[in-house]
Amino acid sequence: MPPSSLEPFFRPRSIAVVGASRAPGTIGHQILHNLITHGYQGVVYPVNPQASAVHSIPAYPSVEDIPGPVDLAVVVVPKGHVPDVVESCGRKGVPALVVISAGFREVGGDGVEREEALMEQVRRFGMRLVGPNCMGLLNTDPALSMNATFAPTMPPGGTVSFLSQSGALGVTILDYAAELGIGIRNFVSVGNKPDVSGNDLLEYWEGEDGTDVILMYLETFGNPKKFTQLARRVTRRKPIVVVKSGRSVAGARAASSHTGSLAGADDTVDALLAQCGVLRADTVQDLFDLAVAFSTLKPPKGDRVAIVTNAGGPGIMTADACEALGLRVAELSPETQDRLRELLPEEASVGNPVDLVASATAESYKTVLDLVLHDPEVDAAIAAFVPPLGVRQVDVAGALVDASEGADGKPLLAVLMGREGLPEGRNRLREAGVPAYIFPESAAQALAALHRYGRWLERPPEEPRSFPVERERVAGILDAAWDEGRRSLTEPETLGVLAAYGIPVVEHFLTSSAEEAVERARQIGFPVVLKLVSPEIAHKSDVGGVRVDLRTEEEVREAYQKIRTSLERNRPDARVDGILVTRFVEGARETIVGMTLDPAFGPVLMFGLGGIYVETLGDVAFRVHPVTDRDAREMVRSIRSYPLLEGTRGGEAVDQEALVQVIQRVSQLVGEHDRIHELDVNPFLIGSWGGVAVDGHMGLGPAGPMRSKPSSRPTTSSVGPTSER
Repeated sequence: MPPSSLEPFFRPRSIAVVGASRAPGTIGHQILHNLITHGYQGVVYPVNPQASAVHSIPAYPSVEDIPGPVDLAVVVVPKGHVPDVVESCGRKGVPALVVISAGFREVGGDGVEREEALMEQVRRFGMRLVGPNCMGLLNTDPALSMNATFAPTMPPGGTVSFLSQSGALGVTILDYAAELGIGIRNFVSVGNKPDVSGNDLLEYWEGEDGTDVILMYLETFGNPKKFTQLARRVTRRKPIVVVKSGRSVAGARAASSHTGSLAGADDTVDALLAQCGVLRADTVQDLFDLAVAFSTLKPPKGDRVAIVTNAGGPGIMTADACEALGLRVAELSPETQDRLRELLPEEASVGNPVDLVASATAESYKTVLDLVLHDPEVDAAIAAFVPPLGVRQVDVAGALVDASEGADGKPLLAVLMGREGLPEGRNRLREAGVPAYIFPESAAQALAALHRYGRWLERPPEEPRSFPVERERVAGILDAAWDEGRRSLTEPETLGVLAAYGIPVVEHFLTSSAEEAVERARQIGFPVVLKLVSPEIAHKSDVGGVRVDLRTEEEVREAYQKIRTSLERNRPDARVDGILVTRFVEGARETIVGMTLDPAFGPVLMFGLGGIYVETLGDVAFRVHPVTDRDAREMVRSIRSYPLLEGTRGGEAVDQEALVQVIQRVSQLVGEHDRIHELDVNPFLIGSWGGVAVDGHMGLGPAGPMRSKPSSRPTTSSVGPTSER
């Protein structure tokens, strides 16, 4: 449904609280109390069949008894009464429902059926639903001033909109926002989200003028493919910062391929968010640290940071954090350093970090920051202050505010350490739009995120490439294998599929005798490799089925016989299609290009060092299909061993363009053939001359629409009432 269908949630002219209660301490009492206390500008209708008035407001037995129209109904009744309430709202013509009540899909069993029945009602009446099992929503716009949650705190108004999949965490989030003074525009606790989802809210906030920054706490992705499409677009206009729970490696799926065993769920989330320009925070604390910066600052033009402090320790800590996060500690110009020597005491340090020493005053900070922020070698600054005797936090905060106003658009972040005067100093900075932190690492992390987002905005939008390929030929190979009851292709079949998609493959021939193998070896040219081909044996080397670097005809004959003998000893019952003879490629790096099928995200691609090192070192990078040219380049350059591909210590650099194109061709292959569920091109040998696939594994599965299936697992936090009137 269009984003406009969410308007009744955020701009209701009237709200019915169904289950409004006279009893303090109940959710039905708190929600009505919040609407009244925080000055909701519309009409509120308490609904309670056992009360004539609640909070001194006339109450109604049911929604249908309300004389005027109702835009939004907040439902706070036991789960067994929810169907009757929804039916009544449907007949009344209420367009939007927030069901606080718990006891649905999150409890399993009958709760699943209860939620499905609820959605049938909602669809039948054409309504929209937030929840069930949620804590409500709010909009701080002064024209509305709506707090339809049961949280005890109303955050200050601002431009940050927040989605939380956890209701229990939502209460803490609002408290924390109020404590830090982060201005919230909208807050939504989505609960089980069978209808209104994170994707719906992204689309709504994209066009909502009052929202400049979007924060999300997610436990699951409902439709990752749609999220990708939306986020790529939204992040061009507004930053999105996400905390995604579930980083444990225990979530990694077991799989027979190298890619599947390495691609844990969290790697997939990291890849997805990076491709969309979404910034990921590790914790809720980090989320708010980033929110403080993004709600007030624009991204810096570069990564060069000046650090100004009155103590050596915080300066070193800030510098270390900046370097670790990909920022550069700026080299101040000679002119700036000369001027600093004139202004500062002899014991001060005029390099970067600039150490003003403990005798520094508020005026010292203002003067020095004016200098470094106007240095052409500086793109941003972090000012750290440890309060000595006689200098107040609030005075230094005022100096930082003054410096920020003349900073020519360069971001300035503050670190106020120590407790004395901290609230007053932070309040002064916050009011002036200068982000303030207690620890240097927090400021560095926020600035690094601003820088990453700025680089994302500089990138032109990009679509995946489409290569001319033999699509029908590949479909025939895959369908034929599946019809035979096989769940993987043989190596010659896999190489044939790769070749049909323009991926260079090693010259190879399937042979059925030792003499034929010798003849093909002469044709290819020595040295060669012999490999067993059997649809029943996935790992050939485990049964002695691989012989490499064979340089004479006699070595080929001997290797052929050893493979046959080893097979008869280890797997005499296995079906054998023959012995593959391939060219032995020398002077190249072993890499791997692979894909595994994630049940929620669809195809996930991997690149890294290949051969025997792939799982030993685990030096790999992931991206979610489809992969663009830029995505592929980032995969190649982001592995730790990338210097080996560039040619370190006199080594020859490899053809990186060949790797980039192979990754994109594999992306097109798995996107066009949903029968492919696993793929390893391992190793893909790469040198200065180009690259070639010398081996591969391709696992098969049922064909069909298995890309990005919506997740059915809701949030596990139950926050709604189970019994309340």
